[in-house]
Amino acid sequence: MRKTIAIFSLLAFSFFSMGLNAQSKKVSPSDLDYNKKLVVDFYQKIFGDHDFGNIDHYLLPTYIQHNPNVADGSEAFEKAIKGWLQNKPKTKIDVQHIAAEGDLVFLHIKNILPDGKLQSVIDIFRIENKKIAEHWDVHETVPEKAANAHPMF
Repeated sequence: MRKTIAIFSLLAFSFFSMGLNAQSKKVSPSDLDYNKKLVVDFYQKIFGDHDFGNIDHYLLPTYIQHNPNVADGSEAFEKAIKGWLQNKPKTKIDVQHIAAEGDLVFLHIKNILPDGKLQSVIDIFRIENKKIAEHWDVHETVPEKAANAHPMF
């Protein structure tokens, strides 16, 4: 019985602590708007316009990258992105959905691959001190046939 009470107390404390941490990350509506604009502007400038001159305006120098093909840091990101976009045309980024909660911004992008196929991209950014501090992404090529009638975009 004591073990059950101890476990219950530990769980209750953990949930209470998580709630306090979540509350500490609350962001005002104007900050959420700022964060969304920051990410969309960054995405268009870098991926669409191939304008690398102001990366430090968007990224913290300690930028954390979860894509396994890119090292951490804004310099590593700049080196990787210049290689990816070399000889590719500039484009208007097709943002399908954007959402923000706390210090996170979520983008759903419709991307056209060089072979003409469509790709669905989800990017998640964490904002810290008005700059991008961390990034996760998931890419999926849109299949020619689907098991349902719902589009990916």
